[in-house]
Amino acid sequence: MFLKVAVKSLLSRKGSAVMTLMAISVAIFVLLGIEQIRQQARDSFASTVSGVDLIVGAKTGSLNLLLYSVFRIGSPTDNISWQAYREIADSDDVAWAIPISLGDSHEGYRVVGTTQAFFEHFSFGKKRRLTFSKGEAFEGTFDAVLGSEVALALGYSVGTEIILAHGLASTSFTKHDNQPFVVVGVLAPTGTPVDQTIHVRLEGIEAMHAGGSAAPIGAFTHASAPTADFSEPESITAFMLGLKSRMSTFNVQRQINQFSGEPLMAILPGVALSELWQMMSMFENVLRLISALVLLAAVLGMGAVLLASIRERRQEIHLLRMMGASPFYLFCLVEMEAMILCLLGMLLGGVSLYAALFMIGDAVFSRFGLYLDATLLTPEAALMLGAVLLATLAAAAAPSLKMYTSARDIS
Repeated sequence: MFLKVAVKSLLSRKGSAVMTLMAISVAIFVLLGIEQIRQQARDSFASTVSGVDLIVGAKTGSLNLLLYSVFRIGSPTDNISWQAYREIADSDDVAWAIPISLGDSHEGYRVVGTTQAFFEHFSFGKKRRLTFSKGEAFEGTFDAVLGSEVALALGYSVGTEIILAHGLASTSFTKHDNQPFVVVGVLAPTGTPVDQTIHVRLEGIEAMHAGGSAAPIGAFTHASAPTADFSEPESITAFMLGLKSRMSTFNVQRQINQFSGEPLMAILPGVALSELWQMMSMFENVLRLISALVLLAAVLGMGAVLLASIRERRQEIHLLRMMGASPFYLFCLVEMEAMILCLLGMLLGGVSLYAALFMIGDAVFSRFGLYLDATLLTPEAALMLGAVLLATLAAAAAPSLKMYTSARDIS
């Protein structure tokens, strides 16, 4: 009976009730949406590189090693000798290794020298492997594979010839125009730094830096270039390791950090990524503040609407008092109306967000690399919704007290 009276009271003022409901649903949509994006951004950031147990580079800070090896930001303090790389990669605990050589660029985009192991073992997100939207992985010495953003921004496709330059600036006066590379593949979007990278063979980097005057280099062709002459570079920038057993991770890390041949450093990418995210926690707090202000505005607006309606409901209050309703009953009636609007707003906002995540999830992943799972009933979301209910009761307290005092005056 009590719920029925509250519903009929809202229906009698359906115009203001609908507008209030829409405001609350939009606030819930923003609140849960921002929390979802925040959570998924953190998870996606932490899985920029997935399935890699250790990243090895020259002695430096862990964040610096992470930045230049994964995000292509900054520069290494030193290189790693090829001999040290082979010694570690050939150890019994290592399942696979991906060497990385940095230092060149094309039109401001980083060039990474690597091997076929990069396309076979590198993964991102929830262990998603790299796939090709066009072409295939490199085979010849002077083949190149583009990230999706590079191909889109520069308008390149399979068969395009590109000239690499020394250094990382967008404009370089030291171009290796003695030997152009040919694009043989374009990677599908990943939402990671891979999209902004040009990948070539280590042999191609060595041959390009040899100057192009040596006889073996002049004999190379893009279709079938020999690799024996440049199969062992003098040094590389870093390398990624996949271990046969996760149990041996810390043991292998300690051995690398104590490597006697040269000063090396091994980091766990997941730990380093978490540390880097902690440095950007301010952005999380800003997102939370924005959603809280949106919700506060909606709840206060609902309280204002209910408060303004009290003057128009004197006839309703008088009728209910004549039917035996107590002032406390009318106080609870207003609170119930606020709770109905809040619950309906939660339902409408949640359903709208679920539908939006379902429709745009793939597009957001392709563009930004965010895995927007349509899972809204998380512990964090439940706590937020509980806080919304409490805020609604608090905001409805003023109009409820006004209703209470008006009822007492009528009596």
